[in-house]
Formats: sequence, C-alpha cells, structure tokens
Amino acid sequence: MRIVSWNVNGLRAAHKKGFLQWLSAERADVVGVQEVRALEAQLPEEVRAPEGWKSTHFVAAECRLGYSGVGLFMRKAPDEVETRLGVKEMDVEGRLQVARFGRLTVVNCYFPNGNGKERDNSRVPFKLAFYRRLFKRLEKGLRDGERILVMGDFNTAHQEIDLARPKDNRETSGFLPEEREEFDRWIRAGWVDTFRHFEKGTGHYSWWSQRFGVRERNVGWRLDYVLASPGAMPYVKRAGIHCTVLGSDHCPVSVDLDPKVRR
Repeated sequence: MRIVSWNVNGLRAAHKKGFLQWLSAERADVVGVQEVRALEAQLPEEVRAPEGWKSTHFVAAECRLGYSGVGLFMRKAPDEVETRLGVKEMDVEGRLQVARFGRLTVVNCYFPNGNGKERDNSRVPFKLAFYRRLFKRLEKGLRDGERILVMGDFNTAHQEIDLARPKDNRETSGFLPEEREEFDRWIRAGWVDTFRHFEKGTGHYSWWSQRFGVRERNVGWRLDYVLASPGAMPYVKRAGIHCTVLGSDHCPVSVDLDPKVRR
C-alpha cells in the first residue's frame, strides 16, 4: 500500500503541467495534496474524478478564495473523512482531512506558515496553536496504539540536517527554535519521522525557493513529512522523497506499507 503527499502549489496550475499523468503513473493507493487553492467546483471534472480513482475529497479555505486547501485521491472509498479541529479560525483555512480506511487513519494536513503579511514571524503563535490542537486531537489514538499516519507540508525543518543553510535561517519561520521544539514534542511523544527512520544522510530536501538556480544547487528545506504512530510503524516498509518537477516548489514524499495495516 502506497501513500503519497505533495504540496502542489495550486492544483489547477499543476493540472496544466501534467498532474493527472503523474497521478496515474504514481501507482499510489492514497494521494494527499496540499495548497489546492481552489473550490472543488473550480477544479476541472477530470481532476475531481480522475479515471481509476474510486473517491476524491476536497476541502477549501472559507476565509478567502485561492488560499490553502487540501485534497485526497483514493483508490478505495474511505470509511469516513473528518475535516475539523473544532477551532473556527483554524477550520476556515481548509487545512485538514482525517480519513479512515479500516484500522488505518491517514491525516492529510497543510500546516500553517509562520510568516505574516509583512514577511515577519507574526503567524508563528497561530502555527504553534494549530500544531498543538492537532496533537491533542490525535493524542488518544496514539496512546491507544491506533495505526495513524500524519502527512503533509509541516512548514518546519525539524533539524539542521533538514535544510541546506541552518546557520542563516535561525530567525526564519520554518526553523525557529520554538517551531523545532514543537516538532520535537511530537517525536518525544512517539511519532516517527518515516523518512529519517530509513535515511540518515544529508542533502535530502522537499522544498526549494523559486529563485533562479536554487533548486539546481539543491539549496533546499525538508518541509514535507509522513509521521507514523507507533501502532502504524511496524507496517511501514520504506519512505522516500521524489524530486518531481511539475511547477511546484515542493516535491512529493511517500511511504509504502504492508496492506495488512488496514485490517
């Protein structure tokens, strides 16, 4: 069973650059996308219901058009999908899907960026509050041994190994001490960074600035993750980062699981 996560930086734009061809070739069972930036009705029919996919589900931001948004493409229909944390100012941003497939729960999430409108760090408190609210939402399942994956754009590079220039970015949202500490809290609680479980080396990133030459020089950040609960981790066989170039500043990340994880 393959689960894939990708911040597409606008699903309509990604569609024009070959998203459906990529989706067909990926051979995934569940694909979660972030930063959809569209209402479901604004998406072309072939994106809303692509051939070979049993079910799709989209959540758009209610606070403004063309902002945030998440989506799921699923080979088999889920038992249920929840989209709310119960905090209005968080829920209106369209950042969350919690889908259950038998005994497996897949969380597709677009975590907030800490940057404000003035490119300052004014949204960091909101970002941290969102992290903590989702942590609390999932805490009982974690303790009870449930099989849970949390995937998406976390908008945080966890450790120095997760960005090319850590010394230059200590005061930049995405690598602030308080953001990294919140990520640490998840890891201490038992969540496993699936990619780092298999790959300890440097130079592995999932986001690059769109400034000229940055991606070619691999001056990147690892902002996209799949975290596994202790209950799910025994079923995780491999994890990867896939440097697809379809116009997004992010690339997909994935995990492969024993299909028994759902039973």
